Amino acid sequence: MSTNTFSRSEILKSSLGTLNAGIIGVGFIGEVHARAIRANGHNLLSVSAANLELANSAREKVGATQAVTTQDMLSDPNIDVIHICTPNIFHAEIAELALMNGKHVICEKPLAVSIEDATQLNDLAIKSGLVATVPFIYRYYPSVLEARSRILRSNTTPNLMHGFYLQDWLASSEVENWRIDPALGGPSRAFGDIGVHWVDLVEFVTGQRITRINVQLMRVFEARSDTPSVNTEDGGTIIFETNVGAQGSLVLSQVSAGRKNKLWFSIEGNGYSYVFDQENPDSLWLGEVESNSTIMRGSSGTSSLAAQFSNLPAGHPQGYQDCFNSFVADTYSATLSGGSEALPKFADGLRAAKLTTAVLESSKTQSWVEVK
Repeated sequence: MSTNTFSRSEILKSSLGTLNAGIIGVGFIGEVHARAIRANGHNLLSVSAANLELANSAREKVGATQAVTTQDMLSDPNIDVIHICTPNIFHAEIAELALMNGKHVICEKPLAVSIEDATQLNDLAIKSGLVATVPFIYRYYPSVLEARSRILRSNTTPNLMHGFYLQDWLASSEVENWRIDPALGGPSRAFGDIGVHWVDLVEFVTGQRITRINVQLMRVFEARSDTPSVNTEDGGTIIFETNVGAQGSLVLSQVSAGRKNKLWFSIEGNGYSYVFDQENPDSLWLGEVESNSTIMRGSSGTSSLAAQFSNLPAGHPQGYQDCFNSFVADTYSATLSGGSEALPKFADGLRAAKLTTAVLESSKTQSWVEVK
């Protein structure tokens, strides 16, 4: 990595000063947010949870200054940025209140569990002039950014995109989680939780938009140990078309044994294929007719966009937390400068809500559905 990247980071911190953040909901993902705040030199001032007892426990765990109620956090004039990490059903209400109280917002996906709520939030964010983002953080892998830069520079149109996103954390009927319950997680689980990440990546890298989909969702476990009737999907298969006539497919599962977080895509056009594997993220595979090659992060000739978020010297692997750190840095810098072209905003959260609605409709009708 060039020394310019380091100096840019230091200049950014100096320009921003220290922002005060609050996190609402401190489970696994809340801890990830907390590490990203600290890694960027900002202050985790407050945490809140379902009650003050849980908030105090979380405060000690993540090193926040204080534990408060959600209402007190939202009205605190010292808080600059609110991170929303609660169960899905509460996202829209809290995000609206945060924006109305003049806070910049990072809201975990889904932004909302309905198109109507997501639309209202996106409109409110635009009108407020505040920074409002959704953590589609896989965009921040330099290998993903390199694929985007090369495809957009090539002036060619990818005609095929396919891949999978596989996990196994729900591969046993004994495992319970609030995401299984649509009253907390919303009507879609596997697609709403991980499928939207894959689709966001493919649309971001290619610049295309999925316009038609045909979906078969599956439920491997009809019941779980404490849930007599499961009403959200464990996975599924999706075929789609884009606005320029390209075709694609996605296989999705949260019950694939041995697959911890296997996000993989192949994007193919006239004379090239780009393959990204999130479990081997420092490399981008380039397939060509006469030869194949692997583009390593930090290698000579990589794009300025990829270099912008290549935060470690080549050979020192960057992973999920590094991407999250970059996303939070980009969000916070947007309060001053507008952020990078990778920054996922509430409009991208609205996009995910529209796709999720189309997925559920197609699965229900067993037919092709147009994405709004």
